[in-house]
Amino acid sequence: MRRAQRGDTGALNELFKELTPFVGRLCASIALDAGEDAAQETFVAIFRNLHSLREPAAFHGWVRRIAVRESVRAASGRRPVPVDPALLALSLTVPDGADAVDVNAILASLDPVQRAVLVMRELEGLSEDEMAAALGVAGGTVKSRLHRARAAFRARWSA
Repeated sequence: MRRAQRGDTGALNELFKELTPFVGRLCASIALDAGEDAAQETFVAIFRNLHSLREPAAFHGWVRRIAVRESVRAASGRRPVPVDPALLALSLTVPDGADAVDVNAILASLDPVQRAVLVMRELEGLSEDEMAAALGVAGGTVKSRLHRARAAFRARWSA
């Protein structure tokens, strides 16, 4: 981390290799069809601002926050599209007989912010405090967004 902050190309490459699966999965899950764009913007922001990170222990949370922000930004204003089941391997608990395509289609129909809180909770297993930090909002805001996202998911599921 410190070597990368000093501009060591080898260390930057190691960070990129380490982060690519995590950032790719997170961006694809939230931004859907704009996932690649969101991942690219995430890496641009990471490498452009890496020098400003003071605490190496906060690195992964900092990366998560950037990825979520860029994913929501990339997905905003875009119409939901059907999702390739391979893109989202969510561990949501769904009724028997449900398949990944049904779950993914419902997730794709949600607002990007709603999709983001569901992905962070169900896929990444983040706590409400961790989600609040990633989104840059208060804990109460995360609770209400998660409640609305789950309600929207359930409503679409039962429709």
